[in-house]
Amino acid sequence: MATTVKKGNHYKLSLEQLSVLKEEKRTDQTLELEFSNHDELFEIIERVKTKQLFATAEESTEFALGLKLFTEVMLRNKKHPLFEDLRPHFVDFMKKLKSS
Repeated sequence: MATTVKKGNHYKLSLEQLSVLKEEKRTDQTLELEFSNHDELFEIIERVKTKQLFATAEESTEFALGLKLFTEVMLRNKKHPLFEDLRPHFVDFMKKLKSS
């Protein structure tokens, strides 16, 4: 059965736990997630790195990727009550980020 690709850029994210603070919490689970995003994520990550907002390039990557994943879900669920109070503040936050 063929998978329908939504409009936008399509990505695959892999997550694997490399170490843990408490050994009893160790897991060998991995996560693979395929998703679409209206933005070109590698381009966004590079732009955030260039701004040097954070101490390291790795932090910039974490921030950009987390923000874009969150934002895309929020955009697809505009009317969800969970985002109602956040939306106006988020718009201001994004304006501030883009102007920095």
